[in-house]
Amino acid sequence: MKLYLSVDMEGITGLPDHTFVDPALHNYEIGRKIMTQETNHVVSACFDAGCQQVLVNDSHSKMNNLLIDELHEKAELITGGVKPFAMVEGLDQDHNGAIFLGYHARAGQPGVMSHSMTQGVRNFYINDENVGELGFNAYVAGHFGVPVLMVAGDDQAANEAEELIPNVTTAIVKRSITRSAVKSLTPAKAGELLRQQVSKALDNRANVDPLIPPKQPTLRIEFANHGQAEWAAFMPGTELEPGSCIVSFKAKDILEAYRAMVVMTELAMKTDFS
Repeated sequence: MKLYLSVDMEGITGLPDHTFVDPALHNYEIGRKIMTQETNHVVSACFDAGCQQVLVNDSHSKMNNLLIDELHEKAELITGGVKPFAMVEGLDQDHNGAIFLGYHARAGQPGVMSHSMTQGVRNFYINDENVGELGFNAYVAGHFGVPVLMVAGDDQAANEAEELIPNVTTAIVKRSITRSAVKSLTPAKAGELLRQQVSKALDNRANVDPLIPPKQPTLRIEFANHGQAEWAAFMPGTELEPGSCIVSFKAKDILEAYRAMVVMTELAMKTDFS
């Protein structure tokens, strides 16, 4: 059995605010250490359950946060920030299942550090369905016939996962009080929970179906301001919807939609606020 592990940071145990997830700020080194420890708990549980391969994709910000010298020796790691498929780089039909670790709720929703890719995005829509990172990534997995077996993070990420993916296993390592305050398990207790839930998720894998994306989807991204939408609309094939901050793109499949999303959000970040 071959498993894929996408590891974000905002949903990692004990991390309440951006000082733990921004490399320029004082709590970041603590955050990346706990992130690496938490990844190791999941990887170990996968191998204990009989997996032959576990591919880990660092999926936060510049995507070079995990400490490879402290990572489980049997894991393979994708690291670095220029990836065509960002949070799901390396995921393909050869995997038997995916696990999303350290995940958070989508933009505009309750939950610790809730957002969708960047702070400039208000909403992602696949056709008329509002999805966050979790849903978009699950659709890419579904394109390859890969089910998302488990989602770990805060309670709001778990709620979002359960609404999207019937029979998914969740692991709640912290509960949101506000967007920047949590009631958290300790890393030791979270490790116990994660190992337990990985075992449960793998036992339950036959009951989880891939989240199949729509064919030829229309991607619509609502940005926080018009300048961001203008930058995103520079990408060929896009349309800035009149009277709004929404940019749409008709894709041939979910993979093209995902790559378009990566380009559009990167362009939008070039907006000058001065």
